[in-house]
Amino acid sequence: MSADTDRTAIESLLRRDRWLVTGALVAATGLCWLWIVPMARDMYGSMTGPSAWMMTEVWDLPHSILLFAMWVVMMAGMMLPTAAPALLIYTSVIRKSVSAANAPAHAYAFAGGYLVVWTAFSLVATLLQLWMHKVLLLSPMMETQNNYFGGGLLIVAGIFQLTPWKRTCLNACRSPAEFIVNHWRKGVGGGFRVGMLNGLYCLGCCWALMMLLFVGGVMNIWCIAALTVFVLLEKIAPLGAQGGRLSGVLLLGLGGWMFASAMFH
Repeated sequence: MSADTDRTAIESLLRRDRWLVTGALVAATGLCWLWIVPMARDMYGSMTGPSAWMMTEVWDLPHSILLFAMWVVMMAGMMLPTAAPALLIYTSVIRKSVSAANAPAHAYAFAGGYLVVWTAFSLVATLLQLWMHKVLLLSPMMETQNNYFGGGLLIVAGIFQLTPWKRTCLNACRSPAEFIVNHWRKGVGGGFRVGMLNGLYCLGCCWALMMLLFVGGVMNIWCIAALTVFVLLEKIAPLGAQGGRLSGVLLLGLGGWMFASAMFH
């Protein structure tokens, strides 16, 4: 077989892998949003449909599990699109390596490692929300009803947006090829570990922004959509890093305004 034939075969497989991985990402993200949107609409409507289970005064184990599932689906729907560049680059590298035959398995392992991190975050967010509900920091609409607390979350997020830690994590997310080269691991298990590490950097970049859901409303579809678009642009847009720093200043200003409004009312 000639070199040209080999190259053509590899290119064909790369195109197939891109379609498979992209299709899986689109399908998974779409399924998440198919649950998020109807539940969010019902949450701010009659609350007799998909969000009816939230109408409870006692968050027992079944309701807490449903709340955890809601966070897992929401985080997957918000964060999977932002992982697409790293996942596609990783798949392309695998296809050109000695593990080419198992490229799809490596890709799914990478995605699995990434989602494990955000599942762990979802557990923490669930426990935090249950605590906030217990101490009456959240309204029945799952948004803060204490301007001091809401302003504090905005200020924390604003400060974090301006820190070196944020820049380090964001740079890793904005340079997926460099990240994969620097953290390469062999095998399907290695793919899982690389995906988990990528998820950790992503979490390090975005955790404070995700906490803003408690300010705008955990199930406020406009807040969810705005954060999703912002995080995506921050990671892939040419001026995303500068936009992240500008958002830090805006969040500090908004947090200060919430504090002031609480003090004078």
